[in-house]
Amino acid sequence: MQVIPVPVHLDDRTIDQLASQLGNWPPEGPVLVDAHATEWASPAGLTALLTLGQAMREAGLPTPRLTLPAADGVASYWAKAGFIRFAEELFELHGKVPRRRPEEHSDVLLPLTAVRDARDVHEVVGRMTERATQLLKQELGLEASVVGGFGQSLSETCQNIVEHSGTTGWVAVHIYNFRRRLGRKAAVIAVSDAGIGFRRSLEATQAKRFGDRWGDGPAIETALIHNISRFRDPGRGQGLAGTKRYLARWQGKISIRSGTARVAIVPHWDDEPPMTQGLPWFPGAQVTIVIPAREEQS
Repeated sequence: MQVIPVPVHLDDRTIDQLASQLGNWPPEGPVLVDAHATEWASPAGLTALLTLGQAMREAGLPTPRLTLPAADGVASYWAKAGFIRFAEELFELHGKVPRRRPEEHSDVLLPLTAVRDARDVHEVVGRMTERATQLLKQELGLEASVVGGFGQSLSETCQNIVEHSGTTGWVAVHIYNFRRRLGRKAAVIAVSDAGIGFRRSLEATQAKRFGDRWGDGPAIETALIHNISRFRDPGRGQGLAGTKRYLARWQGKISIRSGTARVAIVPHWDDEPPMTQGLPWFPGAQVTIVIPAREEQS
């Protein structure tokens, strides 16, 4: 059995450590995803775990096992965040499985939600935006115009799943205190899917002009930085462009990982490289958006 250890702290950056344990894809035998020592996971980490399970299902592999965190309260928080209800569909769960229901009215999170088609996007965005309006005003001190932009950003990011991935994705929103990097609270939107990824999505229309330089990094950069979509219809598939403009106004951050690369638009308060290539391969695409609170709310 192949054992894939989950990092102690699983977020959009340490997904790289998780990916480094995958080896050749698809795995040749049974898989155990071991999170027993995991003490914390961001929405990006939780959605990535579901993406891994989904990718194994779509590859026709035996149902993988997932050992839940042993630390007090961690698995319970995962249940509160809505992770357990989806994990039960994709993994054989081991360890103490909490029966706590997802918390729909928390002050710091909006539970994990599946996105499968355009109808889901409208339902997810409608439900999350309504709840987030109160959340972002109270917790982050953001104005109505910013909150409206949040809904648009969420919608466009979820739409990216429907337009490009070809499979199920997940979205989650949590609020954290970014003490070291930012010095105040921020909302984190995480969207992940097990689809074809940015390179394959854009290959037919963009690979030729890049020649030998074509790969995951240039593909993400083409979509995020240059606002190019695989669709020829004006405006279609370019939701990331709107998200990017919105984040630029509020010193937000967006980071996209797909395949073996990650590209980020980095504000002054963060030190992530704009592009990282040669990463361990991970299925699909992972989008992480950070929206800071107003400075006086710190």
